[in-house]
Amino acid sequence: MTQTVRDGGAEATVAWLYQESAVSFIRLAHLILGNRAAAEDVVQDAFLGLYRRWDLLAEKDKALGYVRVSVLNGCRRAARRTRAAESVPGYDPGPAASAELAALSMETRREVARALRSLPGRQREVLVLTYYLELSDQQIAQETGIRPTTVRSTRHRALAALGRVLKERS
Repeated sequence: MTQTVRDGGAEATVAWLYQESAVSFIRLAHLILGNRAAAEDVVQDAFLGLYRRWDLLAEKDKALGYVRVSVLNGCRRAARRTRAAESVPGYDPGPAASAELAALSMETRREVARALRSLPGRQREVLVLTYYLELSDQQIAQETGIRPTTVRSTRHRALAALGRVLKERS
């Protein structure tokens, strides 16, 4: 996701950025949320926010970073809404996984994804940003608003917790 921003109006530029990077952002959100439809909604909202605020964006070449932060924040909001909905008596989450996900994933990947979703939000975000987007500790710190040393310690704790969860499930 290192595209450069094209010259043009807000509509044309945001549309181009969407075409070039939406699938990657949807995958990122899907890894965090575990729900494809919610991930698509989060990404749509992030790009809509970029379009609405395009004229206020001081550094247009950092638009993808803006979208990435918006997607992460949107995932946090969606996760809070899901937890709140699950606390309502009679809540029915529906099918656990889509047919598309089942067709594309091997059993091992599903197990890791389930284990990843069981981690606290910050740990899950750090692992996804590290191993899926391959961001550096400094970049993760900027994206999440924590110090690089906190990124490293969070990743260490997350990997240990992930290992324990996977060991318990096997």
